[in-house]
Amino acid sequence: MRLIINDLEVRAEPAGHATLLDLLRDTLALTGTKRVCDRGECGACTVLLDGDPVYACLTLAHGCEGQRVTTIEGLAPASAPASHPLQQAFVAEDAAQCGFCTPGQLMAAAALLSAHADPSDAEIRDAMSGNLCRCGTYPKIVRAVRRAAAAIREDPGVTDG
Repeated sequence: MRLIINDLEVRAEPAGHATLLDLLRDTLALTGTKRVCDRGECGACTVLLDGDPVYACLTLAHGCEGQRVTTIEGLAPASAPASHPLQQAFVAEDAAQCGFCTPGQLMAAAALLSAHADPSDAEIRDAMSGNLCRCGTYPKIVRAVRRAAAAIREDPGVTDG
């Protein structure tokens, strides 16, 4: 099968039962996407599939044929002069405590901000509701997403690699 992962064409032959998470972590060594519950309950494995957030643990790899997948490794490409505004905001707001949920949180937030340039706190909480944080930094996460949204509105080119 062929798919685009973080703007690079990838050819792979995953087993018929392999999930996108299996393909990313075990075959392609993209370990930023976390395996936690394997049931779609925690959101740590959230990636973008053609721009939409999906749980990689519930998504069959073969169902992604020809689609674009963005993982945390692709949020701010290596060619970018700095980290993504969301990553900067999570650091500034101390929203990444233990850090285990952070990749999924960032990817869910990236999907939100690509669809809504100026989300309300309620919209942020709703978009992030599928991502659990065992450290309970939810208020900091909302502040970080709001901060990143403001930075992106101020300089829309800041997210280009």
